[in-house]
Amino acid sequence: MSIKLGIVMDPLQSINIKKDSSFAMMLAAQKLGWEIHTIYQPDLYTKNEKPWALSRITRVEDNSDHWFDFDTELDINLASLDAILMRKDPPFDMEYITSTYILQLAEQLGTLIVNKPASLRDFNEKMFITQFPQCCTPFMVSRSKKRLRDFITDRYQDEQQDVILKPLDGMGGASIYRVNPHDHNLSVILETVSENEKRTVMAQQFIPEITQGDKRVLLVDGEAVPYALARIPASGETRGNLAAGGTGVGVELSERDRWICQQVGPVLKQQGILFAGIDIIGDYLTEINITSPTCIRELDQIYSLDIAGDLMRCIEQHLIQ
Repeated sequence: MSIKLGIVMDPLQSINIKKDSSFAMMLAAQKLGWEIHTIYQPDLYTKNEKPWALSRITRVEDNSDHWFDFDTELDINLASLDAILMRKDPPFDMEYITSTYILQLAEQLGTLIVNKPASLRDFNEKMFITQFPQCCTPFMVSRSKKRLRDFITDRYQDEQQDVILKPLDGMGGASIYRVNPHDHNLSVILETVSENEKRTVMAQQFIPEITQGDKRVLLVDGEAVPYALARIPASGETRGNLAAGGTGVGVELSERDRWICQQVGPVLKQQGILFAGIDIIGDYLTEINITSPTCIRELDQIYSLDIAGDLMRCIEQHLIQ
């Protein structure tokens, strides 16, 4: 089956191909003989009721000195593409939302969008876990400094039991704070993370097992890859994010990990989320990433997998259904 695949992503020249999951997807699509169209977010537009974009027909190579070539640059009706991967990294701002509106027009004309534009808008990556309380530690979502303080101080009397505070629109471990009821800086941290109650914050019970890694588990059409990348925090750090200096170690999924995936997977599938990355610390779900989940290349290298190829074959099955 000859497939035309669009991919909305950050500029190709700026990526690190050794770690970039979008690049892994491009390699997998090219291996299957698909035609790849690279699209940058500013190049999405509508003309009357039709969705368009400036596209670059692309050839890729797993070569850190020269990893892509653009063959042709042209304006295309997005409905002429069979499928489009929405892989633009956050920030999840109004420009991102506008892009999903344009992609939804293509979806209405028959193009498969991965992930579904409405789901990208509806399921904030941190709020999404609130649909699975059976998988989570105690949490609160609020912009109120008083409510957040009450959550921290009422729940814990022991100085060793802490809470993680993080904004709902953060990524890569940015603006994450670990606090306890006796923290002398608690007031200023609450002011900072909530931007004086202008920004909504998630508070979660701190999970000490973070020292064993923040596990990224990838799911393709609701089915979990059997291995995870445990991101081990750097010395003196609370955050395991690779962007915050964490180190990735491959681990097999535990029984509890698989149970969490069984809770989350059917909902992802139902909502048209073909590719997701869930984060698990210890026995608890902490985030569900659906915008541009990463860790394909690391897991492929450690375990000789073909996760991007599995995703492409999944897309092909959806197209012929």
